[in-house]
Parts: sequence; C-alpha cells; structure tokens
Amino acid sequence: LLKVPIVTVNGRTGKGLDELKATLQHPPSNHTPPVFEAASLAETAVAQVKDKFHITNDYEAWQLLQQNEYDRSLKPEERLWIADIINSTDFRSRELQKQETVARYAYLDNVLRQSFPAKALEQYSLSRKLDRLMTHKVGGYVIFFALLTLIFQAIFAWAAVPMDWIDLQFAHLSSWLQDVMPAGVFTDLITEGVVPGIGGIVIFIPQIAILFAFISVLEETGYMSRVVFLMDKIMRKFGLNGKSVVPLISGMACAIPAIMATRTIERWKDRLITIFVTPLMSCSARLPIYTIIIALIVPDRELWGFIHWQGLALMGMYLLGFLAAILSAAIMRMLIKTKERSYLIMELPHYKIPRWTNVGFTIYEKTKTFVLEAGKVILAIAVVLWVLASYGPRDEMKKAEQVVTERFAGKEIDEARFQNEVASYKLEHSYAGIFGKAMEPAIRPLGFDWKIGIALLTSFAAREVFVGTISTIYSIGDGAEETTIKSRMSAEINPETGGPRFTLAVGFSLLVFYAFAMQCMSTLAVVYRETKGWKWPMLQLIYMTILAYLSAFVVYQVLS
Repeated sequence: LLKVPIVTVNGRTGKGLDELKATLQHPPSNHTPPVFEAASLAETAVAQVKDKFHITNDYEAWQLLQQNEYDRSLKPEERLWIADIINSTDFRSRELQKQETVARYAYLDNVLRQSFPAKALEQYSLSRKLDRLMTHKVGGYVIFFALLTLIFQAIFAWAAVPMDWIDLQFAHLSSWLQDVMPAGVFTDLITEGVVPGIGGIVIFIPQIAILFAFISVLEETGYMSRVVFLMDKIMRKFGLNGKSVVPLISGMACAIPAIMATRTIERWKDRLITIFVTPLMSCSARLPIYTIIIALIVPDRELWGFIHWQGLALMGMYLLGFLAAILSAAIMRMLIKTKERSYLIMELPHYKIPRWTNVGFTIYEKTKTFVLEAGKVILAIAVVLWVLASYGPRDEMKKAEQVVTERFAGKEIDEARFQNEVASYKLEHSYAGIFGKAMEPAIRPLGFDWKIGIALLTSFAAREVFVGTISTIYSIGDGAEETTIKSRMSAEINPETGGPRFTLAVGFSLLVFYAFAMQCMSTLAVVYRETKGWKWPMLQLIYMTILAYLSAFVVYQVLS
C-alpha cells in the first residue's frame, strides 16, 4: 500500500538492523502518488507561487504559503509578495492546515484498516468507545474520584491486618532483645532507639505496596494517560501549563523526579511555577504520617456500610494538597505575567490487560526504595536522637529520682510506675528535651508539645522520619512491655488537660502542617539544581513553612 520496502526491526535486541541498513542503500525507484494533493485546496495560490519561484512541486509551494513568516531564506520583498497572494486568493492558512491534517489521517486510517488484523481494529474501536466514558466532561471525573475512593479505602481496610502484625512483631523484638541482651547502654540503644525507629517505617510497607500496586495497574491499563488528560482541563483554568500535568501527577509518588520532569516544559516561567507548587502534592513520604495520625483521631467506622471514614480522610488530605498546588499556581501566574500559551500533546494508548510481572516488579522496586532510602536516614537519626534523649546535664539527670520521690511523697506508687516517672523526667530534661522545650513556645499555638517539636525538627531531613522519631521518643522510659507504636501514641497524655495528647484538634493541625510544609532537604537540593541558585528554594521553603504554620494554627484554634 505504501509502495516502499517494509523491514521489521526489534529496537531492544537489534534484530533486523542489518537488513534495514542494506535496504536503505537501495531506495525504491517506483513513483508513488502524493498522499495530499495541495493544489486541490488552493489551486490559484499554489500555481502563482510555483510560477514566481520556479517550483515544480505543489507541496513545496504550499509550504511557502503556510510558513513564509518563518522562512529565513525569503527576502522581505518576496515575503510581502506572498502576503499579497494570500490576501488576494483568500488563502486561510489555519483552516487549510486542518483540512490537510484530516486528509492525511483519512489516508492513514485507510492503510491501517487494510493492514491490521480485525482483532487489533476491534481493540482500537473498544478503546475509543471506553474513552467516550472515561474522558467524559462529567462521567470521567466521577469515575476518577470513584477510583480514588477505592484506592484510599483499600490503603486502610486491606493494610490494617498486616500493619498490626508488623507493629506487634517489632514490639516483641524489642522485648525479646531486652531479655536476651545484657543490661546496658548498647541494649537500650538497640531496643529503645534503633528497633522502634526502623519499625516506624517497616510498618507502612503494606500501605506503600497497595498504593503503588494501584498506580502501576492504572499505568499498565492505559488509564493514567486519561487522568492526565482530565487534569489538564482543570489545571488550565488555574493558569498551569499543559505539560505541568505529568510532573504534578507524578509528584504524588515523589517530588524529586517530578521536579526533574519539568524539563519538558519549554517556557521558563511555566516551568518555574510547576517546580514551585509540585512539593504541595502529597507524596508517598507523607503517607506514613497521614495514616498513623488518621488512625488515632478518625473513628474506624463505615459510611453506608462499605466506605471507611479513615479512607475518606486520607483522600481528603491528597485532595487538599492538589487544591493548594493549583491555587498557588494561580496566584503565581498573576504575579509572573505571561501572554504565551502552551499545549499538552500526548498519546492515549489502547486499554490493555496489565502485565502482572510489571506490576509486581513496580511494587517491589518502589517499596524497596522507600524502605532503604528512608531506613538509612532513620537509622542515623534514631541513634543520634536516642543519645540526645538519654543524656542531659549531669545535675538534672542525677536528681531525677529525688524529684520524683518528692513529687509522690505520701502517695502509694509501685516500682514500675516510679521508674517510668524517673525515665520521663530524664527525657524531659535531656538534650533532646531541651531542644524541644526551646521550640515549644513557637509551636504551642498549633497544639504541639515539645515531643512533637523534636519530631518536627528531625523530620526536616525527610517527612517519614516523623513516625520513627515519635516511636523512639515514646519508647524511651516506657515501662510497659511489647507496646506497639499505635498504643504508645494513643496512650500519650497531655499533662495540662489529663486527656489524650492526640485529640481531634491536634491531629488535624498536624495533618495540615505536614500537608503544606516542605520538610524535605532532598527536594530543596533538587530545586536548587534545577533553578541554578538558592533564591527559589529559599522562597519555596519560606512560603510553604508560613502556609503550613498559619493553616495548622487556624485548624487547631477552630477545632479546639
């Protein structure tokens, strides 16, 4: 049909390349009629240009009419002459370009229908029928939000049992190590620092695996491309570049590769705005914080018998990050003026059955990366944090037992509680406690105490460190055996009220703070590299910190 030799080539293995090279050395000699007859759409204009410039090819004349403004080989007087021909013959460039495109695709469609097996054409037709629903201006969004609801429901419902099991095993491990290892500083470091810190990350493996399993399936089936298409329509209303969609969507996994993906955006201003707002998208590092806090403050109940409130709360946090990103982009668009518009051009692949080996590999790789990358940071911080939380000024450490004895003078108290009170006093007056107490006045309006302040400080290295830090802080001096992370956090008491530390107000204040705060040195480093300076990463850090602080303040004050 094409009247040219066809050579099958496997780009991955190189099979067929020698045959291709040999074929290219002998170009086909037969003449093929043009796919598009340019003269049929603008006979007079094409004929005059051919005569003026001594051109024999209709399409070459057509291109001079279409592209004369950009052809640097033309002299000014020649460009003016072509402009006169365009006006006198009513050569409507944009409309004729559309007709050319339609004509070429009609030809291609005919070739494909004669060349492809009927089964392949049925698949193509099925994809188009599905797209009428999946990309519908109303139905498309309904389906997308239904899938989001399913994903976040599964993250809580399906992961609950394995997470509780992992949490309990780490509690057993700490207790067992305390029994078999000799009493001393090293044993305390392992059982109160390293094991709880690592456990605070490993516990979230089921949720990370479920999240990336769904993302991988959506990518494998071809649906993720439709999500990008749908989001493009929304983001344009807020002034974002069409090519910003892909980085923002991938920012839900990690902001670092998402920011690097902005290199596909040609205009610097559009790229800068995308870089600036991408960290507001909720990444996988925020997932451990969201899930542990939501599990503490949101009741494990169901709406209409099958929708978990905790899953809805988690979806709300992701939507909050998306909303913050597009609103921030709209504000920046007003501050950074630009008149040019860009367009998102992408392929919508056919819908396919997922390759389950690819899905499994994605789950394995993403989970391994999350655990190992976070594990390195957490292990280092857990050791440093344990030292800071176990030692302090000598005078304060020495008088701990005396202070506790005086505090409970005349009251009956068993040995276990006495030792726990001593350990709590030492923690409060340790070097970590001193740092936390110094921060407390600044974060108290948000509902946070000095222990949460320590976690805020350490999690600046990486957000997921928050859970590991809280686990380590709350494990030091805990007299109970085999206590899990959840039980330690839920048992934490606010000394001022006598009630639980993590109330609804404190929990949502903390969630909102982490939804907006930068809290990631690696992201700042990538922004520095991509913008070639510290100006934008510092503005980004200041803006997101102020936004996080003010939002958390409002949430806490309203809910409390």
